[in-house]
Amino acid sequence: MKNSEKGKKQIGQLAALLCILVVLCGFVAQKEGYHMDELLSFELSNAAFNPWIVPTQPEGRLAKFMREEIYGDTFGQTLSNLKGTVQDVIANRGNSKILQYKADVYQEPVWITGGQFQDYLTVDGKDQFNYFSVYFNVKDDNHPPLHFMLLHTMCSVFQGVVAPFQGCVINILAVLGCCICFFRLGSLLEEKKIISEGYGSLWGICAGLLYGISAGAVATTLLIRMYGLVTFFCVMSFTLHVKKWMEKGFERKNKGLVAVTVLGFLTQYFFLFYCIALAAVTTGLLIAKKRYRECRAYLRSMIFAAVIGVAVFPFSIQDVFASGRGTEALGNLSRGLSGYGARLAAFWTILVRGSFGSVLAGSVILIFLVAGCGYLAVRKRKGEGAQEEVQWDREKPLWLMLLVPAGCYFLLAARMSPYLVDRYLMPLFPFSAILLTLAIGTVCKTLHSGNRYWLLVPVCAVCVLNVWTYDGEYLFRGYHRQLEVAEQHEALPCICLYEGTGYYYNLEEFMCYERTLLLQLPELEGRQETSDLTALEQVVVVRKSNVEEGQALTALEKYGLEVEEILLEAGDSVYGDTVYLCVRNKEQSGTLSGP
Repeated sequence: MKNSEKGKKQIGQLAALLCILVVLCGFVAQKEGYHMDELLSFELSNAAFNPWIVPTQPEGRLAKFMREEIYGDTFGQTLSNLKGTVQDVIANRGNSKILQYKADVYQEPVWITGGQFQDYLTVDGKDQFNYFSVYFNVKDDNHPPLHFMLLHTMCSVFQGVVAPFQGCVINILAVLGCCICFFRLGSLLEEKKIISEGYGSLWGICAGLLYGISAGAVATTLLIRMYGLVTFFCVMSFTLHVKKWMEKGFERKNKGLVAVTVLGFLTQYFFLFYCIALAAVTTGLLIAKKRYRECRAYLRSMIFAAVIGVAVFPFSIQDVFASGRGTEALGNLSRGLSGYGARLAAFWTILVRGSFGSVLAGSVILIFLVAGCGYLAVRKRKGEGAQEEVQWDREKPLWLMLLVPAGCYFLLAARMSPYLVDRYLMPLFPFSAILLTLAIGTVCKTLHSGNRYWLLVPVCAVCVLNVWTYDGEYLFRGYHRQLEVAEQHEALPCICLYEGTGYYYNLEEFMCYERTLLLQLPELEGRQETSDLTALEQVVVVRKSNVEEGQALTALEKYGLEVEEILLEAGDSVYGDTVYLCVRNKEQSGTLSGP
């Protein structure tokens, strides 16, 4: 009988995972384009010792040194060159060749070939599984290296292409990993009689479905950044803490806890918001329950994890306290309550939308659940006795572990995040699913006490609502039309007129064109080297939406280039770009070429 029950649980869990996998893969299959940060993820992961695309310095200093001084025709020759470089650094230090090496830096932007863009974004046989390059690239970014190393691994297996599945697979595994944690939590809570007998497996399945088929999980899957991975480590950390609390296991076998803490830290620094709050709650609970030996062992483990994390990636101290993004976050924190209400409201809206698919539906469901749970709590309070007091005493630490760290994360993220976007709240969507499961379960158990599977009805309804109302963010539908334009004109050069770093959105197109010149409008208007432009007979021009059209076309006319055809209107571009086919104005060509 027990084996039969266990088999049913496993079948149910596998069915839930399969359902989630199908839904997420269906959305990944629709993804056409990328946010600029996603393409930056590919570049940091795959550009060999070249962390940034700089129009005036296409090849970085270390990238040039590796190409000219290290890479040999054979593996043995490469090792020999590396050995010689190490010996030179030891002997000459600051005067060593590698530290004196200079990159090729130009006064004005230069043409970058399609092959160079291909090298920036993809992996080939020469730079596969090159984790030292990833580490070098990321040290100049504002994020730790783990996610970039995993993405580089995927790209090393599937070489020569940029494709959504390379990054989304990592996120799908992270989402499924969160759901498996829910399954384990459900079984554990039932085993410890926190959840009624027979409800543990169903609770885990419902929590998994509510998270895995939520708008928040879909967005987490589609965004090729580190937020899916850090979400998993937050959920895994919570699961381990609950397990150890209930089994009184903090005194020994903390290697898993240390590993999860280190890996979370090496994924995204916002993990610290959750980790430190959870550690503070756990420490307080251990002291309150006079579990002092466990408390000392737990604190040693957390300190050990911190030492390992900083030792593995010492640049994290600079990232957190002195980098541009780090000082911006600390500056936001120093503003206190100024503008905080608006930020809290914005992030609360994001949290509700990610949990329910839409703000309106989420608000209605939340009002109903809060009212129902409030009524049941009042009714239960009237009949409260010694047994209920004992049960609450057992549940209270778990509620504190669930609510306080997630609440602290929300409050800190709302204050310190540089942008009001969903990525910074992605680690909270699983905890929202846990709370939603508890609320729905409480109401359904009261209304339909005879059949526990009634719980699946509202859960499936919320899942359908999430899928039905997902707004398509991070899919960038329609980008294929813009990419097709680049493929159709691959024999031509391209000029991209941009502001800021907007050209990162178009890197996949630049892999197609014969060569590309990245220019800001003042650089085009005042360019000193003009022979390369006046020699063009045909050129594709990509004008970003924040570049004024009249000024751009006037500047092009200065070099004898006029628009022959608009290949893509701004309204047809997911990025708001306008793509022109420009040709030489025959009337001006003689004047420009001179006698």
